[in-house]
Formats: sequence, structure tokens, C-alpha cells
Amino acid sequence: MANAVFTKGDGNKGTLSFDVPVDVYEKGIDLAFQDVKKDVSAPGFRKGHMPKQIFMQMYGEESLYNEGLNKVLPEVFDAAVAETGIQMVGQPQIALDSMEKGQPWKISAEVELAPEIELGDYKGLEVPAADVTVSDEDVDAQLKQQQEDQAELVLVEEPAKDGDTVVIDFDGSVDGVHFDGGQADNYSLELGSGSFIPGFEEQLVGAKADDKVDVNVKFPEEYQAEDLAGKDALFEVTVHEVKSKEVPELDDEFAKDVDENVDSLDELKAKIKENLTEQKAEAARDAKEDAAINKAVDNASVIGGDVPASMINEDVERQMNQFFASMQQQGITPDLYFQITNSSADDLRKQYAEGAERRVKTNLVLEAIVKAEDIKPSADEIAAEVKSLADQYGMEEDAVRNALSEDMLAHDIAIKSVVDEIVDSAVEK
Repeated sequence: MANAVFTKGDGNKGTLSFDVPVDVYEKGIDLAFQDVKKDVSAPGFRKGHMPKQIFMQMYGEESLYNEGLNKVLPEVFDAAVAETGIQMVGQPQIALDSMEKGQPWKISAEVELAPEIELGDYKGLEVPAADVTVSDEDVDAQLKQQQEDQAELVLVEEPAKDGDTVVIDFDGSVDGVHFDGGQADNYSLELGSGSFIPGFEEQLVGAKADDKVDVNVKFPEEYQAEDLAGKDALFEVTVHEVKSKEVPELDDEFAKDVDENVDSLDELKAKIKENLTEQKAEAARDAKEDAAINKAVDNASVIGGDVPASMINEDVERQMNQFFASMQQQGITPDLYFQITNSSADDLRKQYAEGAERRVKTNLVLEAIVKAEDIKPSADEIAAEVKSLADQYGMEEDAVRNALSEDMLAHDIAIKSVVDEIVDSAVEK
């Protein structure tokens, strides 16, 4: 269709030359005319109703060439890429070589290709063996956490101690001047939680209900409010209540309160052990996968140098877009996120840039293994993947196929197959 030819240049760069057939760019010109005729008029015709023939006489077909090309270029360019089989990265630099009426338009594009990968060993790799044993101490720790979760706060008359919760009023000042955010009434504070300025909670240990305590602290040098950072402060504190945690006894009744599907503490312990065993096994599988994939990537090399900067930049932008899409589902806009975290888009970009080169190289290595193994998912495998995704997201299978092309589905299946092969063949030592 595009009569495409790729000529390799220096390194990973080259030139992709292709044609835009006459019938294709004529369709683009028609589409361009439909857009521009809304804003032009001619004597005897209402605005937006000028016939195409009149427009051509007044302005010439050439006036629509650029916009017409823009209408069809993405489709023709993709066809040229597919025709030559190149794996392009980054944005192409388009040049218009020839746009003669009645002749195919000649286009060339300076493009950058994904680098080739020289694979090393990726099967039978040795990886550290993970400990999946669940001890009695592990079960007891889980029980203790559940016991803490079921604890209730009860009023006590004894002096407050670490772990107790005090209900307080406080009013803070620096050099006798009260500052914004330094006051609160009936605030519940768990002593020892570390949620207040260092030294604050410790000075309330030993206080009783109705006590008034002067708490002297120093704001940290790196405190977020610059006008308070490093300064000495006085908090006048009134203690209203002292509450202590009352934890339930570890018995059969406790077990039934925690899990309605068990009848005794022994059954609860057995269930906890089973769940922890499954969690450790899953974590071990993840650790084995990470170790095996990392080793396969370390054993491979990028032919001709480093991963192209364009691929790294694309990965960073993709990671950021995915992150913001996730935040958007929670009702958090980018501006709100940056406000909450006191950060910026540049900060987030730097965060994702740290692992970008490794992520890109990992993808290149996995795709190189797919090519080396000549993995081509069957129609049945693609159908099974569509069904799995439809069930997972509660969608119709046709909706999944409309959202994801067959090539995308086949690519994902092939990558999963490679990962499974690397991990299943790895030897734990």
C-alpha cells in the first residue's frame, strides 16, 4: 500500500520512505474540505454551504494539501512501518519530498529504531531459594495483631503511659506568639505513636485527667513550616482523659469474634497458618521471578551501546500517565496530588526516571526472547486471554477485543509465556 523502503543510517537511526497513494490523499483532501468549508463563504452561498467545486476555483486544491495529508498520514505511516517490519521508537521527523497532483505523494521520515539485544543465558538460571516455612512465632504475631485490632479504649484514673491515649487541648507558641496550626481541642493522641514533634508525647507520660502540662519542644531543622523550623516552642496542654487499651483474651470466643467460620482458637491458628503459608509461597514465587528475570537481563546486552534516551523518556511519561490515571479513579487530580505531597511534576518524573532504563531493557530482553523462541500465540490462546480479561474486569468479550487489538493480546501472551519459561526453568539454590 505504502511502497515503503527503510534505509539504515548511523547507529539505531535510519530513513523510512513511503508513498501516499492518490486515492488515499484525495480522501484526506475531502475530509479537509469538510472542515474548512464551515468557515468560508462565497457570494450566493450561505456560510458553510460552499460547493467544493467553487472552493477549488477560488482557493485551489493545493490549499488543502497539508491538512489533507494530516488526515491520512498516521494510517499510511503505520502501514509503512508494518510493511518494512521495523520497530520504531520515539517521534519521527517527517519530510515532504513530493506532493504532485495526480501522482503518489512522496514522504520520508527520519526514525529511530529499538536497539538489538544480544541474549545471554535465560534458562536454568540459579536463583536464591526462599524460606516458605511458617513458624509458631509467625502465627502468634498474627494473633497478637488481631488481638490489638479488637482492643477497646477504656477510661483509667492511673497516670498515662506509653500506648495509652490521652484526650487533650493544646495551644502552641514561639517566643510568646501563637502560630497557625498550633491549637486543637479534644485531640486524641496515642503516646508513643511518634505522630507529634519529637519530645512532645514523652512529656505527657505520667499525666492524669485534669492535669495541665507545659510541653517544651524544639521543631526539627527540616520542619515543613520554614517559619517554625529549628525554633523552641511551648505547648500549654490540658489533659481531659486518659484511656488504656483493653485487649480481649485469646480464647475460643475471641476466635469466633474474629472469624465466624471457626469454632475454636486452635481452628483460628490453623487457618492463620494456612493463609500465611499461601502468602509466603506467593511472595517466594514473586521473588524467584524477580531474581530470574533480573539475571536474564543482566546476562543480555544492548548491541551498539545504551538504551536510547527516547525510549527512556517514553517509559517515564507512560509511568506517569498510568499513575495519574490511577489517582483520577480515586478522585485525585494531578494538581491536588502535588499539593498534598508538596511535590511537582519534575519530582515525580525524576522518581520514575530512576528505574526507567532498567524497565526498558527488561522489556527489550523479553521481546528478544519471544523472537528467539519464535513464540506465536494461537487463536485459542488469544480467545482464552480475552475471556480471562472479560471475567476479571466484568466486561463483555467484544468490548475487550475492541479495546485491545489482536496484536496487543498476542504480544502480552507471548511475554507471559517467556516469563513463565524463565521462572519455571530457574533452579533455586
